[in-house]
Amino acid sequence: MLREELKKELDRLNDEQLKKIADFIAFIEFQSRQSAPSSPFWQRATSVERAKDFRQWISQLPKYDLSLPDEAFSRDTIYVDDELPA
Repeated sequence: MLREELKKELDRLNDEQLKKIADFIAFIEFQSRQSAPSSPFWQRATSVERAKDFRQWISQLPKYDLSLPDEAFSRDTIYVDDELPA
């Protein structure tokens, strides 16, 4: 109903008024694009794009020669003797 009424109103407008309406519509469309929540990169990117982004992120991390000692990777060193369940 509203659509038909608006069409009739638009037919009655002159070119200058129609230009203002077109500008207003463009503004509304621009606002809706700005406020629309964009999907996160990981959802819209391809697997190749995600891998490239990950490698780029990794390359920016600080580079240290420090590492954990081998004991840190051993399951035996996770628990202290007095903390073992009875």
